[in-house]
Amino acid sequence: MREQLLAYALRYEGSWPQIAAAIRNAEPWQPVSYDGRYVTITDADYPARFRQLRYPPWVIFYAGNSDLWKQAGIAVIGARSTSAQGRECCRDITSILKEKYVIISGLAKGIDAIAHKEALDARTVAVIGCGIDVVYPRENAALYHSIKERQLIISEYPSHAKPFASHFPWRNRLIAALADAVVVIEAKERSGTMHTVNEALELSRPIYCAARSYLEKDYLGNALLLSQGAQPLWTREDVKEL
Repeated sequence: MREQLLAYALRYEGSWPQIAAAIRNAEPWQPVSYDGRYVTITDADYPARFRQLRYPPWVIFYAGNSDLWKQAGIAVIGARSTSAQGRECCRDITSILKEKYVIISGLAKGIDAIAHKEALDARTVAVIGCGIDVVYPRENAALYHSIKERQLIISEYPSHAKPFASHFPWRNRLIAALADAVVVIEAKERSGTMHTVNEALELSRPIYCAARSYLEKDYLGNALLLSQGAQPLWTREDVKEL
């Protein structure tokens, strides 16, 4: 089954629905070689947190230290377009959390990149929405290589798979599943950040949110989350208590 899942994952470039259909229809397959590290849902060392998902990935491709997906982690997420306050807030919150937790994020520009950079000297996991060897966005190339060499990058998409927009909602569920809690720094009302929060809520993960000024209009997602019951982070002491 392990070789079969790899063959389907390479044939369909990690597409969960297409792999599911191939399994259901018992599509013919042949053993294939893959020059990279991977784990399938049939393996004992498959990340246990992913088994909680409604659609657990069939195959996880990775580069780096796979022990990190077994450790307690917190997702630090937020907008791609950030404010100066948001960037400072992200660095400060991450600097506190990295002392106890693996920092998990999506290697996007903005808050994701800031969180990963702040945690490079500790522990961080990047969950990406493209092939494990594809650098996206290009501006994060140096960060990508640093995480790959010193930390952990994971994807359900094999080498060379392009970063199609449809991949990122699926990527978000993996961020939510790996994390023991989610911290939102800045969020727009309709955004990938809010989608990740919804995925985390499906898994009963606690949501924390940095408090923002009511005068701000760009990050109304924060106010929405707080009004719906997310736990506010008012001070550094609040962060230390996580």
